[in-house]
Amino acid sequence: MAESETRPYSGAPVEEQEFKDRNVVFCNHPLIQHKISLLRDENTGTNEFRKLVEEIARLEGYEALRDLPLEERRVKTPIAETFTPFIAGKKLCLVPILRAGLGMVEGLLSLVPTAKVGFIGMYRDETTHIPHEYYCKIPSPIEQRTIVVLDPMLATGGSACDAIEDIKKRGGVHIKFLCIIAAPEGLRKVTQAHPDVTVYVGHLDHQLNEKAYIVPGLGDAGDRIYGTK
Repeated sequence: MAESETRPYSGAPVEEQEFKDRNVVFCNHPLIQHKISLLRDENTGTNEFRKLVEEIARLEGYEALRDLPLEERRVKTPIAETFTPFIAGKKLCLVPILRAGLGMVEGLLSLVPTAKVGFIGMYRDETTHIPHEYYCKIPSPIEQRTIVVLDPMLATGGSACDAIEDIKKRGGVHIKFLCIIAAPEGLRKVTQAHPDVTVYVGHLDHQLNEKAYIVPGLGDAGDRIYGTK
């Protein structure tokens, strides 16, 4: 890249200010921002793209799982016995929205390998942009688990809202939503419909275009993860 094509980073997008009093966490760590920039590049190949999605999910996961409950158990070290903290309760359930959300699962499982994994399948009507569910299977009982819904892109917010609503209908209470890139329109919809759900965002982009794609975005995350078109 030529020197004229670079400039100092200007910091968080001004659009973030709208959500400062809502249940939103912007994951502005420099490593996350750098990796998202690599994702955006149209020259990033499928293998690298897939690895980046997993890495970003892992980095965001550190923040999203910060409040997992702990309990102390007795452990004998080579030196002495002591009580030390372990994750408590029914632990964690990951729920990727198919298919792009699958690309984030391994990143979270690398942090909590014992997590259960559910699945929600959605497809978007290309004319109306309305999401339709075709599959839902989550662990039961779900009431006491921390549930993290995964989808790289939060565009219109329709799929996210429907997925969260389905989980609530099945007894889910402690729900978080984790995405890599969000549009203001989608973030606005989710936070209004589900103010009790904490949303973790890697980067907030400018807007949606007429086809409901995020601008500047990164294209279709599912196609780029799996090499389809």
